[in-house]
Amino acid sequence: MFQELLELEKKYTAFVQQLGLPEVFNDFVRYSQISKEVAKLEPTVKTYRQYRKLEKDIAAARLITDPELLALAKEEITHNQLLLDKLADELKVMLLPKDERDDANVIIEIRPAAGGDEACLFTGVLLRMYTMFAQAHGFTVEITDIDDTGVGGVKYVTFMVKGEGAYSLFKFESGVHRVQRVPETESQGRIHTSTATVAVLPEATTVDFKIDEKDLRIDVYRASGAGGQHINKTESAIRITHLPTNMVVTCQDGRSQIANRDKAMTILTAKLAAYYQGLADEKYANTRHQQIGTGDRSERIRTYNYPQGRVTDHRINRTEYNLSKFVDGALNEMVEALRLADSENKLSNL
Repeated sequence: MFQELLELEKKYTAFVQQLGLPEVFNDFVRYSQISKEVAKLEPTVKTYRQYRKLEKDIAAARLITDPELLALAKEEITHNQLLLDKLADELKVMLLPKDERDDANVIIEIRPAAGGDEACLFTGVLLRMYTMFAQAHGFTVEITDIDDTGVGGVKYVTFMVKGEGAYSLFKFESGVHRVQRVPETESQGRIHTSTATVAVLPEATTVDFKIDEKDLRIDVYRASGAGGQHINKTESAIRITHLPTNMVVTCQDGRSQIANRDKAMTILTAKLAAYYQGLADEKYANTRHQQIGTGDRSERIRTYNYPQGRVTDHRINRTEYNLSKFVDGALNEMVEALRLADSENKLSNL
C-alpha cells in the first residue's frame, strides 16, 4: 500500500510542477486537464503526508529519555498512534478502485408495486424526495416520462439527474422501497404496507456496443397529460423500441420530437449499456429486474414507517428517526453510511 502511495505522491508532485510551467499555464486545455489530475490526487496525498508526519512524531517521542518528559511522551505516542491507525484506514479506502461511473449523470425509474393507489401515492413521495435531494446538491432534474393519477399519485416516472457525481449519490437507491402508513381513505386507522420499485442507471458515456438504426422502431404520438394546446395539437412524444432486446423507452417531456428523441436515445443507451454489462458479467441480463426484484412486500431495501416516524435501511441495519425530513430530501447521512459500508465490504474482500 505504501509503495503505491509513494508513487501517487511522485505523480502529484510532477503534476504540480507542470502547472507552473509557462507552456502549460498558457494552454487552457492542458492546464485544465492537469488541474483535474491534481484535484483527484490531492486528498490522498495530503492524508499520506499527514500519516508520515505522525510516524515521525511517534519515532521522535520514543527517543525521549528525560524522566520529566517521559510521561508526556508516552501520552503523545498513544494519542498519535490512534490517529495513525485512523489515517491508515482512510488511506485504504482512498486506494480502493474507483467506480468510473460515479461522476456520470443518472437515470432513475420509479414504479408502484404492491399496494394499489397507496403505492402510486408513495411513488409520488419518492419522486419528490429524490428531486429535493438532487436539487440540494445543485443537480438538475429532468422528468422524461411520467403518468400520474391526478391526485398526487404516480403510475410510473422516468427522470434524469444531471451533475458531476450524480451516480455516486444515487447508486445505492436501487431496489424495493416499502412504506407503512395509514392511508387517508382508511376509516379505521389500520396501517397498510405498500411498495415501489426504484431502478438507478448511470448515463452511458462510453459504451462498447453499437446501436444500429435498423434495430430501432420509432413511433411518434401525441403526448398525454397536462400541457394545454401544445399537447392536444402536436405529435411530439417519442417511443423507441430496440428490436433485438425488445427494450422500450418513451419520452414526452420536451416540446419537440427532436428533443424527446435525443432524451429517449440517452435513456435507451444507458439501459442497453447496463444490459450488455450484465451479459458480460454472466449475470441475469435484465439489470433493471435485478435492481428492483418482483416488488413483493417481503422484498425491500428500506422501510418508511410513518406511525413511528422512522426510516430503516435493511442492508446496513440503520434506522433514523427523522422520516419527515428524510422524505423532504435529507438523505445525506444515510447515503454516507451506505458508502462507508460499501467501502468496508470491499476492504474485507481484498
